Amino acid sequence: MTPGQEKLKLVVFGKIAKAGEERLRRDGRFDLAAYPDHPPERLDAVSDADAIIVRMTAIDAELIGVARRLKCVARHGVGYDTVDLPALTARGIPLAVTGDVNSGAVAEHALALMLALAKRIPRYDRAVRGGDFAIRDSFAARELAGRRVLLVGYGRIGRKVARLARAFSMQVVVFDPFVEAAQLAEEGIEHAPDLHGGLSQADIVSVHAPKTAATTHIIDAVALGAMRPDAFLVNVARGGLVDEAALLAALDGGQIAGAGLDVFESEPPRPDDPLLKHDKTVLSPHSAAFTGECAERMALACAENVIGFFDGRLERDLVVNPETLV
Repeated sequence: MTPGQEKLKLVVFGKIAKAGEERLRRDGRFDLAAYPDHPPERLDAVSDADAIIVRMTAIDAELIGVARRLKCVARHGVGYDTVDLPALTARGIPLAVTGDVNSGAVAEHALALMLALAKRIPRYDRAVRGGDFAIRDSFAARELAGRRVLLVGYGRIGRKVARLARAFSMQVVVFDPFVEAAQLAEEGIEHAPDLHGGLSQADIVSVHAPKTAATTHIIDAVALGAMRPDAFLVNVARGGLVDEAALLAALDGGQIAGAGLDVFESEPPRPDDPLLKHDKTVLSPHSAAFTGECAERMALACAENVIGFFDGRLERDLVVNPETLV
């Protein structure tokens, strides 16, 4: 930064790891304005912003219209369903994501939910604390080895879940319209040509698709009806991929055995949401990527994306709308 040059205003919506903030401050060009996610003053905050780092706050057309100086947006993660991409693109503003820095943490979390469901961890924990040690004689727990897991989506996270599942001696099947059967065969993974056929044969269904108009409620009442009554459903991708009303009915009706959810259609879920107290669910607060290590990697990736943009070296592969780069 040259002497007398005005600093660039960088608005940060949502807490990011200190390592990212320190990287931006060392650069010297940025005046950081930090806000919690979903602040009531979000429009005022961006009226003179040159860049935004965002976790979950909606970057919608109204906000983009107000932010007349906005030049780039860096998403703290890889999903961008809370960002109005067409509105950004119309303004020539790139949206950068963090790339492959959180897939390992999310994949581990998917396996953790599978294990918690199969081993009945929450139920056994409550029983032991309540003095019911004899619950072990129920033999309700299952092993993952030999189980058939259907991955709905085979991007960065899906691929890592596949590797972890195979390490547990699970049979991996993939449904993804954008992945060819020949590619999966080379990896020793089975291809499901249609979703419902794959669902009907799976012991565990793990969702790893992005949220789009085409994938919203991809796991609906019909899909749940195709699953086996002893099967588990895991969603660590995005709320809204699973129709929660249909899921509740499926759990209550014994259509499936249980569900592990890290994401919800409404976040946080309502206190009276029946899924919160259901004895067939294992829940976490959209925290699959929120390990200390992953938080630091994502914060640094966001910082480097912003710095890279203003240096003219933002990685094209990390930009969702690369046509905005000149």
